[in-house]
Amino acid sequence: MTDYDKLITERARDMKPSGIRRFFDLVAEMPECISLGVGEPDFVTPWPIRQAAIDNLEAGHTKYTSNAGMIELRQQICAWLKRKYHLSYDISDILVTVGGSEAIDLAVRALVSDGDEVLICEPSYVSYNPLTTLTGGVAIPIKAKAENDFKVTAEQIKEKLSDRTKLIIMNYPNNPTGAVLEHEDLAAIADVLKERNVIVLSDEIYSELTYGGRTHESIASFPGMADKTIVVNGFSKAFSMTGWRLGYAAGPKEIISVMTKIHQSAIMCAATTSQAAGIVAMRDCDDAILQMHDEYERRRQYCVRKLNAMGLHTFEPKGAFYVFPDITSSGMTSDEFCNTLLKEQQVAIIPGTAFGESGEGFARISYAYSLQHLQEAMRRIEAFLQDHRK
Repeated sequence: MTDYDKLITERARDMKPSGIRRFFDLVAEMPECISLGVGEPDFVTPWPIRQAAIDNLEAGHTKYTSNAGMIELRQQICAWLKRKYHLSYDISDILVTVGGSEAIDLAVRALVSDGDEVLICEPSYVSYNPLTTLTGGVAIPIKAKAENDFKVTAEQIKEKLSDRTKLIIMNYPNNPTGAVLEHEDLAAIADVLKERNVIVLSDEIYSELTYGGRTHESIASFPGMADKTIVVNGFSKAFSMTGWRLGYAAGPKEIISVMTKIHQSAIMCAATTSQAAGIVAMRDCDDAILQMHDEYERRRQYCVRKLNAMGLHTFEPKGAFYVFPDITSSGMTSDEFCNTLLKEQQVAIIPGTAFGESGEGFARISYAYSLQHLQEAMRRIEAFLQDHRK
C-alpha cells in the first residue's frame, strides 16, 4: 500500500488552502447564491483585445514565443510603465508570465531560501504567505491598522527588519482593503529601505484602479529603489482579462534573469494568443480602462454608503475594487459572520482572516459586479443584520 503521508513534502502538506477558493467552491453548489467573493471584473474583455487574439489565431501564430515573452509585448510594457508611472526599463528587464501570480511565485523562489525572512504587509493577498513557507522562508507579518487607513508605515517596517530579511512584499492599491500609499508614505519607506540589502516585491496589479483623482505611484520610481524593486503587474484587473492569464515582472536584470530560468523550466512561456492580445491592450485600450474605472467608482461609493448605513463601519477604499467593512458590531468573528451569512442569506463574502490574522473583525466584499447584483446582495446583508439584532 502506498503511504502518501511519507511521500508528500511537509511544506506542501502544511500549506493553507486559499480562503477565497473555499467560498468559491461552496458557492458553486448554491445556485441561488449571490457571490461578492472573487476579485474578477464582470466586464467582458474589450473588443479590440479579443479581435487581436482572433486575428492571431487565424494567422496561425500558435507556436512558442521566447521564454521571456514576445519582444513587441515587452516593448509595449516598457512604454506603458514609462508613460503611466515614470519607470524606465529595457526589454531585458521584463519577464512575461502566466498572470501576476506566477511572477510573484518566481520572485519568491528566486530570492528566498531556508530561514530567510519575508516581510508581508497585512492584510494581504492570500498567496504571499504560502509561497514564502513553501520555499522554506519565514513569513513576518506587518499589520496595517484600520485607524491608519490600512497603510503600513516606514516605522513598522523598520521595526521588523533584521539581518535575515531578504524580501518585503507590498501590495498597493491593496487587496483586500483598498488602501493606497500616498507619496509621503512611499518616500518614507524608500528612505528606510534604500540602504538595505533587501528587495521589494511591489504587487501593483490594481495600479489603474485608484479613486479621488489619485494616480498610482510606484515605489520603484523613488531614488535608490529601482535596482531593489521587482514590480509585478498584469492584465487581469485593468483590462478585464482574468482568464487570459497574462502578467509580467519588471526589475533588475540580475533577478529577472534568474526568474526567467525558473519560468523556462516550469512554464516555457505565456500563451502566445494572450501575448498578442496584450500588445493591443497596452497600445490601444486606455479608453476602455477609463470606462471600467468610472463604473467601479459608482459601485465603490454605493457600497461604502450602504454598509455604513447598516452600521458596518467601512473605510472608504482609495483603490482596487474591494470594501473591507468592520463586522465586529455583529458580535461574530469574521468566519462566523461570513459562514452564517452564506447559510442564511446565500450571500458569499470573504472573512478577513483569509488575508492574515490582522483581518479578524473584517470581511472583504468585491464590487467587481453589476450594480443590480450589489443591490440585491446589500438587501440580503441588511436583512441578515436585522435578524441578528433581534
